[in-house]
Amino acid sequence: MWIEFDTDDVPARDRFDCWAEFGITRSRVPVWLRCLDDAGFRGSTRALDLGDVQIFALSHSPLHVRRTSALIRRSDPEAYQFVFVAEGECVLGQAEREARIGAGEFAMYDTSRPFTGLRRGTPDVPSVVVAVPRALVPLPGNLVAQLTAVPFDARCGMGAVLRRWSVDVLSRTDALAPPDARTLASATVDLVAAALAAPLHAEKALSPEARRRSLRLRIDAFIDSHLGEPALTPTTVAAAHHISLRLLQRLFAEDDTSPAASIRRRRLERCRLDLADPDQHRRPIHVIAARWGFADHAHFSRLFRTVYGLPPKDYRARIDTGPARMINDAHPLLPRS
Repeated sequence: MWIEFDTDDVPARDRFDCWAEFGITRSRVPVWLRCLDDAGFRGSTRALDLGDVQIFALSHSPLHVRRTSALIRRSDPEAYQFVFVAEGECVLGQAEREARIGAGEFAMYDTSRPFTGLRRGTPDVPSVVVAVPRALVPLPGNLVAQLTAVPFDARCGMGAVLRRWSVDVLSRTDALAPPDARTLASATVDLVAAALAAPLHAEKALSPEARRRSLRLRIDAFIDSHLGEPALTPTTVAAAHHISLRLLQRLFAEDDTSPAASIRRRRLERCRLDLADPDQHRRPIHVIAARWGFADHAHFSRLFRTVYGLPPKDYRARIDTGPARMINDAHPLLPRS
């Protein structure tokens, strides 16, 4: 399902050609590439193939990219591709439009139409590319065509949800198996459709499942971004998404949990990570707890002990002496409630 390639083990004179051949073969989109770094090329690719859907993490020296009509005739997956920039700048041109996107932004293009691209940055920070066949997106093509080479914010809304989903999936490739591909591809298509429908005000064209999935992921992203606020409750989450508390509870019940349990689990996991962080060894435990929304230290300690088998102080001490993996493996998640 996934494969990696890095130029560090390739002789300097062959790096650009090897990386270009690997990337073009995996993406199924022939393009002309020109390296803009006179000091030498460096690049890496992490590709996840879900069948029709693909997700890439690409890092490379500055490049100029061009896809011509001749290359389109040679091979065309007839797909929409989204480019999420984490660092540097990317300039994408298509249909007489030009999008300049920087860190925290994204743009899309249609592989069936000529386009140009310019990516400036370092080869140490990857950009993420998501490719989905046009035929799987339940939106009129003439409307989606209005969005190519248009900059969008990937720090909020459905763009943020799609970016976060893609990064998370790429980070878990070692744990994925072929049977997971269909489910992951379907979820990715739903999120792409939702990300496109929002600026087109075409949400009604989405399937009920796509709307439900995108809503749940928006809610998850909202919870994660507000975990440190003691006022974060199921009621405030429901209000922020203009839905009833009952609907919110039904969404979480589909995963055999509840909004309150999910918030509690995420907060405790953030606390556990902080307690295991050597850089935060001197930070008082009650400060860490308060940082993630636990105002009552005694209540936090009881919850932490229930989930991880030790009080927070003892857990931190066990981490410092080494055998923390046993504790973590024994209690990977909070009990469902």
